[in-house]
Amino acid sequence: MSLGTVNRQVLLARRPVGLVDDDDFELVGSPVPELAEGEALMRTIYLGMDATVRTWLNRGEGYLPAVEIGEVVRGSGIGRIVATRSPAFAVGDVAYSLPGWQDYAVVRDDAFTTRIDDPGDLRSMMSVFGATGAAAYFGLTDVGRPQPGQTVVVSAAAGATGSLVGQIAKILGCRVVGIAGTDAKCAWVVDELGFDGCINRRTADLPRELSELCPDRVDVFFDNVGGVVLDAVLGRLAMHGRVVLCGAISVYNDQGRPPGPSNYLNLISRRGRMEGFITLDYWDRFPECFDQLRRWAAEGRLRWREDVFPGLEQAPMALNALFTGANTGKVIVQVADDADVPVRIWSPT
Repeated sequence: MSLGTVNRQVLLARRPVGLVDDDDFELVGSPVPELAEGEALMRTIYLGMDATVRTWLNRGEGYLPAVEIGEVVRGSGIGRIVATRSPAFAVGDVAYSLPGWQDYAVVRDDAFTTRIDDPGDLRSMMSVFGATGAAAYFGLTDVGRPQPGQTVVVSAAAGATGSLVGQIAKILGCRVVGIAGTDAKCAWVVDELGFDGCINRRTADLPRELSELCPDRVDVFFDNVGGVVLDAVLGRLAMHGRVVLCGAISVYNDQGRPPGPSNYLNLISRRGRMEGFITLDYWDRFPECFDQLRRWAAEGRLRWREDVFPGLEQAPMALNALFTGANTGKVIVQVADDADVPVRIWSPT
């Protein structure tokens, strides 16, 4: 097929050190890819910016391999199918996948791509009814297993995942305390999202504030930050407390291995459990998750916020926003306007 369209791609030019900068990437124009049997072509509309993208830019093992120099930067996104040779996708379908930082991506009927039958607002798919919502839902309910009346603490509480975790915990009847990076973020999660309290980790004495806001200690800690925040909450863990390891954004930009938490021995004395998880482990249960999240949203029990960066070229700046604390809620890069995405741009020859 011939599309006559340039595919803009952001390639990794070198391994970043600390925050990324423009010289770490190269914006190039490549031909739109041809399709093999079983493949479809997705036009990216939105990219979701997740802290794990930064880990993929480093050398080292993870649940997915590192992005190699010269490769398209990996990232989640949502878009429309504009050409197909797959029975799983029709032209015009909306799909959620890992298109990477580019205009067009080849997708397949696999664990990384999900056709969205009733997408509704596409941005909300990125901020709630996609991988972010799944991480909050399964991490809290399956790994954390909170019970009504228990105390749940959430780090990065004003971020995309943390803000949902706290609201779900409130729905489940828990007392919820957030940890965030500014007074404004703390005010948002308390005044608008209904958290019972929030600690500014940059200005507060974290152990003392945890003691005051969690007098019965911490039954479940949903951690997105790691580092000194994790260590402080481990020191306040309740008997049989659970620590859910979703991310460690405080150390992703560091060189070398981060130091281990000094309070980890509390897991022994408190008979606690610390467990990591990957959202893809729950792929077969995504319909359950999204049905429940949609019900809660329809009932007005979930709120969310999005920070949108216009243009593919702003992807590096959007990634940095996660680490500087510039964002509240989900960071999204708008690559195209859905109204401008043609739904039939090729014909077989």
